[in-house]
Amino acid sequence: MVLKPGPIFAAVESLRSAESRVVLLGPAGKKFNQSIAKRLADEKHLILICGHYEGVDHRVVQHLADEEISIGDYILTNGAIAAPIIVDAVARLIPGVLGDSDSFADESFAAGLLEYPQYTRPKNFRGWEVPPILLSGNHAAIREWRLLQSQERTANLRPDLTAQEESIERQS
Repeated sequence: MVLKPGPIFAAVESLRSAESRVVLLGPAGKKFNQSIAKRLADEKHLILICGHYEGVDHRVVQHLADEEISIGDYILTNGAIAAPIIVDAVARLIPGVLGDSDSFADESFAAGLLEYPQYTRPKNFRGWEVPPILLSGNHAAIREWRLLQSQERTANLRPDLTAQEESIERQS
Protein backbone atom coordinates (compact mmCIF):
# COMPACT_ATOMS: atom_id res chain seq x y z
CA MET A 1 0.00 0.00 0.00
CA VAL A 2 1.24 3.46 -0.97
CA LEU A 3 -0.10 6.51 0.86
CA LYS A 4 -2.07 8.90 -1.36
CA PRO A 5 -0.70 12.40 -1.89
CA GLY A 6 -3.92 14.33 -1.17
CA PRO A 7 -4.16 13.79 2.59
CA ILE A 8 -0.40 14.29 3.03
CA PHE A 9 -0.40 17.57 1.07
CA ALA A 10 -3.48 18.78 2.99
CA ALA A 11 -1.90 17.99 6.38
CA VAL A 12 1.44 19.61 5.57
CA GLU A 13 -0.10 22.65 3.91
CA SER A 14 -2.26 23.25 6.99
CA LEU A 15 0.90 23.39 9.15
CA ARG A 16 3.53 24.82 6.82
CA SER A 17 4.80 28.36 7.14
CA ALA A 18 7.63 30.25 5.47
CA GLU A 19 9.93 28.97 8.24
CA SER A 20 9.00 25.30 7.85
CA ARG A 21 11.34 22.54 6.73
CA VAL A 22 9.51 19.42 5.53
CA VAL A 23 11.40 16.17 6.02
CA LEU A 24 10.22 12.86 4.60
CA LEU A 25 11.48 9.82 6.49
CA GLY A 26 12.36 7.05 4.08
CA PRO A 27 15.04 4.61 2.97
CA ALA A 28 16.15 6.68 -0.03
CA GLY A 29 17.12 9.65 2.14
CA LYS A 30 20.49 10.80 3.35
CA LYS A 31 21.56 8.75 6.36
CA PHE A 32 20.79 10.61 9.59
CA ASN A 33 23.81 11.55 11.70
CA GLN A 34 24.89 14.11 14.28
CA SER A 35 25.69 16.81 11.73
CA ILE A 36 22.20 16.51 10.25
CA ALA A 37 20.74 16.66 13.77
CA LYS A 38 22.69 19.90 14.38
CA ARG A 39 21.46 21.39 11.11
CA LEU A 40 17.84 20.48 11.85
CA ALA A 41 18.15 21.91 15.37
CA ASP A 42 18.76 25.30 13.76
CA GLU A 43 15.49 25.15 11.85
CA LYS A 44 12.56 27.22 13.17
CA HIS A 45 9.86 24.67 12.32
CA LEU A 46 10.18 21.02 11.31
CA ILE A 47 7.47 18.90 9.78
CA LEU A 48 8.23 15.18 9.60
CA ILE A 49 6.33 13.05 7.10
CA CYS A 50 6.23 9.39 8.06
CA GLY A 51 5.50 6.88 5.34
CA HIS A 52 3.85 3.52 5.97
CA TYR A 53 4.05 0.13 4.27
CA GLU A 54 5.40 0.84 0.77
CA GLY A 55 5.83 4.55 1.45
CA VAL A 56 4.25 7.62 -0.09
CA ASP A 57 3.19 8.66 -3.57
CA HIS A 58 6.33 9.93 -5.30
CA ARG A 59 4.76 13.36 -5.85
CA VAL A 60 5.23 13.94 -2.12
CA VAL A 61 8.98 13.41 -2.62
CA GLN A 62 9.07 15.58 -5.73
CA HIS A 63 6.84 18.48 -4.74
CA LEU A 64 6.30 18.62 -0.98
CA ALA A 65 9.33 17.39 0.97
CA ASP A 66 12.38 19.62 1.25
CA GLU A 67 14.55 16.60 1.91
CA GLU A 68 14.42 12.89 2.66
CA ILE A 69 16.24 11.32 5.62
CA SER A 70 16.85 7.68 6.51
CA ILE A 71 17.81 6.55 10.01
CA GLY A 72 19.71 3.55 8.67
CA ASP A 73 20.03 0.77 6.18
CA TYR A 74 17.18 -1.43 7.33
CA ILE A 75 13.43 -1.51 6.85
CA LEU A 76 10.85 -0.58 9.47
CA THR A 77 7.11 -1.07 9.23
CA ASN A 78 6.61 2.70 9.19
CA GLY A 79 8.32 6.06 9.52
CA ALA A 80 6.52 6.85 12.76
CA ILE A 81 9.02 4.58 14.48
CA ALA A 82 11.93 6.62 13.07
CA ALA A 83 10.43 10.02 13.91
CA PRO A 84 11.04 9.92 17.70
CA ILE A 85 14.69 9.10 17.07
CA ILE A 86 15.09 12.23 14.98
CA VAL A 87 13.02 14.33 17.39
CA ASP A 88 15.12 13.25 20.37
CA ALA A 89 18.48 13.75 18.62
CA VAL A 90 17.43 17.19 17.35
CA ALA A 91 15.62 18.44 20.46
CA ARG A 92 18.53 17.82 22.79
CA LEU A 93 20.64 20.21 20.66
CA ILE A 94 18.19 23.09 21.07
CA PRO A 95 19.38 25.55 23.74
CA GLY A 96 17.49 25.09 27.00
CA VAL A 97 16.33 21.52 26.34
CA LEU A 98 19.22 20.05 28.34
CA GLY A 99 19.91 21.58 31.74
CA ASP A 100 23.57 22.33 30.99
CA SER A 101 24.39 23.69 27.55
CA ASP A 102 27.84 22.05 27.71
CA SER A 103 26.45 18.61 28.58
CA PHE A 104 26.50 17.34 25.00
CA ALA A 105 29.92 18.75 24.09
CA ASP A 106 31.86 15.64 25.23
CA GLU A 107 29.39 12.99 24.09
CA SER A 108 29.87 10.45 21.33
CA PHE A 109 29.84 11.97 17.83
CA ALA A 110 30.11 15.57 19.14
CA ALA A 111 33.67 15.78 17.81
CA GLY A 112 33.55 12.80 15.45
CA LEU A 113 34.70 10.44 18.21
CA LEU A 114 33.07 7.96 20.52
CA GLU A 115 32.88 9.08 24.11
CA TYR A 116 35.51 7.93 26.58
CA PRO A 117 34.67 5.16 29.12
CA GLN A 118 32.59 6.21 32.14
CA TYR A 119 33.02 4.94 35.69
CA THR A 120 31.12 5.27 38.98
CA ARG A 121 31.61 4.09 42.55
CA PRO A 122 32.76 1.83 44.02
CA LYS A 123 36.42 2.32 43.11
CA ASN A 124 36.83 -1.47 43.08
CA PHE A 125 34.05 -3.71 41.79
CA ARG A 126 34.73 -7.45 41.71
CA GLY A 127 38.43 -6.73 41.42
CA TRP A 128 38.02 -4.33 38.50
CA GLU A 129 39.47 -0.94 39.34
CA VAL A 130 38.58 2.53 38.14
CA PRO A 131 41.64 3.82 36.23
CA PRO A 132 43.85 5.61 38.79
CA ILE A 133 44.18 8.74 36.62
CA LEU A 134 40.46 9.41 37.12
CA LEU A 135 40.96 9.49 40.88
CA SER A 136 44.07 11.69 40.72
CA GLY A 137 42.38 15.08 40.79
CA ASN A 138 44.67 16.19 37.95
CA HIS A 139 42.07 17.67 35.59
CA ALA A 140 44.49 18.28 32.72
CA ALA A 141 45.71 14.66 32.86
CA ILE A 142 42.11 13.43 33.06
CA ARG A 143 41.17 15.48 29.95
CA GLU A 144 44.17 14.04 28.10
CA TRP A 145 43.28 10.47 29.18
CA ARG A 146 39.69 10.98 28.05
CA LEU A 147 40.78 12.26 24.64
CA LEU A 148 43.17 9.35 24.14
CA GLN A 149 40.49 6.87 25.21
CA SER A 150 37.99 8.45 22.80
CA GLN A 151 40.48 8.22 19.95
CA GLU A 152 41.40 4.61 20.77
CA ARG A 153 37.78 3.48 21.20
CA THR A 154 36.80 5.13 17.92
CA ALA A 155 39.72 3.56 16.04
CA ASN A 156 38.94 0.10 17.47
CA LEU A 157 35.13 0.10 17.55
CA ARG A 158 34.06 2.55 14.83
CA PRO A 159 36.92 3.11 12.35
CA ASP A 160 34.28 4.27 9.88
CA LEU A 161 33.91 7.47 11.93
CA THR A 162 37.60 8.27 11.54
CA ALA A 163 37.37 7.60 7.80
CA GLN A 164 34.37 9.97 7.56
CA GLU A 165 36.27 12.76 9.33
CA GLU A 166 39.31 12.29 7.08
CA SER A 167 37.06 12.38 4.00
CA ILE A 168 35.43 15.62 5.18
CA GLU A 169 38.84 17.21 5.83
CA ARG A 170 40.08 16.23 2.32
CA GLN A 171 36.98 17.78 0.75
CA SER A 172 37.48 21.08 2.58
